[in-house]
Amino acid sequence: MNTEEDIRARRTEIDRLDDELLRLLNQRAQLGTELLGLKRAAGLPICDPARELEVICRARESNAGPLDDEAVENIFRRIVHETRRAEEQEDARVRAEGALP
Repeated sequence: MNTEEDIRARRTEIDRLDDELLRLLNQRAQLGTELLGLKRAAGLPICDPARELEVICRARESNAGPLDDEAVENIFRRIVHETRRAEEQEDARVRAEGALP
């Protein structure tokens, strides 16, 4: 393989990983939305800062690089934020439909 083919192969692999990341992120958001219903039924708040911190700490502790811990924390903070935002949007949608008080 020459350099151009190596570059193309690695870009193809990155594209495949990006597709998988997107699928997993959307699956995670869907689970968060399902969790919202369970939280609602239990009378719990949408946001659980202790759980969010636990997720971020677990990601940092599991990190083997080459991303440094700060990068992993930043990424997971964003994932948690966007998942919470999806939950809040779903909550607003359900309330607007009158399904909740």
